[in-house]
Amino acid sequence: MPDKKMFIENRKKLVKLMEPGSAAFINANDLMPTCADGTMKFRQNSDLFYLTGVDQEEAVLLLYPDCPDPLLREVLLLTETSDYMMVWYGKKLSKDEARELTGINNVLWLSEFERVYRFTMCNAKSIYLNTNNYARATVEVESRDARFIKKCQTEFPLQTYKNIAPYLHYLRPVKSKYEIGLIQKAIDITEAGLRRALKFVKPGVMEYEVEAEFIHEFTRQGAGWADFLPIIASGEGTCVLHYIKNDEVCKDGDLLLLDLGAGYANYNADMTRVLPVNGKFSKRQKAVYNAVHRVMKKHIPEMKAGRTIQELQQFCCDNIEKELVDLKLLTMKDIKSQDPAWPAFKKYFMHNISHHLGIDVHDVGDLYRKLEPGMVLSCEPGIYIKEESLGVRLENDIMVTESGGKDLMKNIPIDADEIEELMKK
Repeated sequence: MPDKKMFIENRKKLVKLMEPGSAAFINANDLMPTCADGTMKFRQNSDLFYLTGVDQEEAVLLLYPDCPDPLLREVLLLTETSDYMMVWYGKKLSKDEARELTGINNVLWLSEFERVYRFTMCNAKSIYLNTNNYARATVEVESRDARFIKKCQTEFPLQTYKNIAPYLHYLRPVKSKYEIGLIQKAIDITEAGLRRALKFVKPGVMEYEVEAEFIHEFTRQGAGWADFLPIIASGEGTCVLHYIKNDEVCKDGDLLLLDLGAGYANYNADMTRVLPVNGKFSKRQKAVYNAVHRVMKKHIPEMKAGRTIQELQQFCCDNIEKELVDLKLLTMKDIKSQDPAWPAFKKYFMHNISHHLGIDVHDVGDLYRKLEPGMVLSCEPGIYIKEESLGVRLENDIMVTESGGKDLMKNIPIDADEIEELMKK
């Protein structure tokens, strides 16, 4: 489980970026309703978890490093537990447990929030508030942070407000040794799930049965799904990038694409593998598979400090293009006459090669920022031939170093011959 030193270090890094005399509030996510009195499974605000390790709703973190009252320089506010809550909802963090988890000495109940809030608003020179600044986010539900922004601006309209999200988006992409350890644990559990599935997959099984093999292994090892819905796609589904139905029969002669990962202590693995349902790739399937695998093997050494994701994308596309020509899916004439705004290779490879990985599977980070040691990125080339119902994507999680990418999934079977051999067993 996470070491509190990780959260202490994360807060220290953030405080160094804040302006003198300022304070910051970061809120937990809401417990989201379904229908009647139902609720969805709780998913913590990644920024709050990064700074505290607290994984329960209604928590608030205050950072006010220059506060004249030393007790209010770092405060965690939580819902007070009670006998009623214990009976109906289970145990919540006690103050002592929260101190031990987070390394924050001043833990208060939320009943004291208004006192702490008003003192801070009246004394801090400026206030940092949090919001979801992720470029690809579609925000349709008002978050707890968003409601808090309205509260602050209504009650203290002349206060100076700043956005803390850019600072967190600067810090979170570079993972500490503690974070790398949690990601590696999630990866190791993902490997165990794949090895289990390799023994199970055969013609006639349902995609959801394969899904069940993974979650059985993940649950057995104290993990759950990474924070995206697993893709278990056979046949023509291998060409659907975000296929999540997982309800078709795995047929003899088809491929089965698995894009999934374990989530452990709120950190994620993200792996993609492609299996021949009958245990043996056809000649054509293996040719496409090996083409994608070659692109991956060329790409990983390039994932080093000083490069950008945009540069890596171009490197990948150049290699994909060469493979598509060799597979006779494109000709040099197609390439020479292509529309520069939509290159010919995009018919068969239309997504990005990499994204940041961490507390979120598509973790925060600037695509144009130069890579730094400790960043963890996916490497996921693919070729999708819709007219042949043949899609291959391979994905490993890579840590950036000065000299090249370190493959955190190097022990997970990926070579086509090894996949066949393991399925035979």
